[in-house]
Amino acid sequence: MKKKIILKSKDIRKDIQKIAEEIIGNNTSMEDVVLVGIRTGGAYLATRLQESIGRLKSPKPPTGVLDITLYRDDWTRIGPTPHVGKTELPFSIDDKTVVLVDDVLFTGRTVRAAMDALIDFGRPRKIELAILVDRGDSAREIPITANYVGGTWDTSPNQTINVYLKEAGFEDHVTIEKKKAA
Repeated sequence: MKKKIILKSKDIRKDIQKIAEEIIGNNTSMEDVVLVGIRTGGAYLATRLQESIGRLKSPKPPTGVLDITLYRDDWTRIGPTPHVGKTELPFSIDDKTVVLVDDVLFTGRTVRAAMDALIDFGRPRKIELAILVDRGDSAREIPITANYVGGTWDTSPNQTINVYLKEAGFEDHVTIEKKKAA
């Protein structure tokens, strides 16, 4: 298997809609909910979730973007000058339910870094996690579990899951691909 499409555009829309419904269902009021997408794929998905929530006749939660580059435990391995993107949180996260949004949950390290970064911006009442694709607990290195999941695919160590989104210049789809030899 070189490349297998596991989600097409319509599947991604359906999963985002399902997650939006679950977020609304799990929160008695959307007034204290904010969406924070992890740059880059998570930021795109957070905006889509915001729109889906609005289409469900619920108040659209504020949406922000979190760059975690300097919070990663491997940032020194990225290269001599890692690209640090802009964090955009134009609202307070104090006493809010922060729904952290990302495209793929794998080892849990990205989410751990994102939680560390969030805490530097305030003290949320609660942090929840929304993920489009979960690679399963067997891949986890840190005990992190998502509250909202589009779908779960267990993969082998020689595989990767890639999320391609129109905001990044692709046709929406998600693939399982064989890792390239180093």
